[in-house]
Amino acid sequence: MSKILLITSSPRRAESLSTRFATEIANGIRMQSGGSLTVRDLVANPAPHITPDYIKGRMMAPDARTAEETKAVKRAMELVDELRAADVIVIGSGMMNFGPSSQLKAWIDNITWPGITFSYETGAPHGLLTGKKVYLITAAGGVFSEGVYAPYDFQTNYLLHMLGFIGLNDVELIRIEGTVQGPEAAQAAIAKADAAVKSLLDTMA
Repeated sequence: MSKILLITSSPRRAESLSTRFATEIANGIRMQSGGSLTVRDLVANPAPHITPDYIKGRMMAPDARTAEETKAVKRAMELVDELRAADVIVIGSGMMNFGPSSQLKAWIDNITWPGITFSYETGAPHGLLTGKKVYLITAAGGVFSEGVYAPYDFQTNYLLHMLGFIGLNDVELIRIEGTVQGPEAAQAAIAKADAAVKSLLDTMA
């Protein structure tokens, strides 16, 4: 049985296509594997932006931390522990100003932690969260996978880089894009994502 972690991050909430399809994938995997599902809604329950208490506290021995540092480190470790416990991670990300939402960025800042999720012990960065499968669902109003706007995709490329940096290299990407280019383009984008999700879940059956 798989332990599944679903992370949603779009401020659009119920209207979000990244949330919709990430949720479908997570629920589909749970039904087929009989596993457990943990949901981290970063809009309803946001990760805190990092503070000096977190930056200093995570580098100190637990008994040397102030109360504020202890609290900041504990909140971040809860997020790390969710990742460690998961066999499968499903992430929904909607593009905001060419990048991920600030909610998702704050989560990344909390879990990218030297000595905990990555290490420089070998002289080069080495991710420590290995052996997990990730499904990344990104949504954007324009088309960023190719064409003139591809150089402006600071969402997908950044997320793939950061996931790999902490050891999450087995990533399957589903893009939903072009949804603001008219009703027909939006319908085509949704239909393409529907087909991709169905195909993905069918291969697991």
